[in-house]
Amino acid sequence: MEVFGYRGIGALAERMGIEFLELTPERSVARMPVEGNTQPLGLVHGGAYVVLAESLGSTAANLHAGPTKVAVGIEINASHSRSATEGWVTGVCTAISLGRTLVTHEIAISDEQGRRLSTVRMTNFIKDRPEGQVFEPR
Repeated sequence: MEVFGYRGIGALAERMGIEFLELTPERSVARMPVEGNTQPLGLVHGGAYVVLAESLGSTAANLHAGPTKVAVGIEINASHSRSATEGWVTGVCTAISLGRTLVTHEIAISDEQGRRLSTVRMTNFIKDRPEGQVFEPR
């Protein structure tokens, strides 16, 4: 909460059990449990990988944007190469470009054995924070 303030990490990320481990604009890391985030075959749902990646990319972009700006996602692309059925998956978000108005990150998601599960690229647009926009405590 020190980093996110009253916004928290977002209801969806909380519901999915995402835990942030490292947070900088250049490199951020988070993990998510497999349990509760699977599709009917017991594999991590592809959309769950994207939620983990977008949570990382958006957070890193907002850290880069600073307190008077806000970063909003404008593009995301995901390629899933394998899946997990147990344990935790970890996303490592690395900056590709940190500009004044556009920020692009690559998020590599892997299993506990270090095998790449999904590769995601996300671009955020940085704009002025809308006047009067406040985040209320929950």
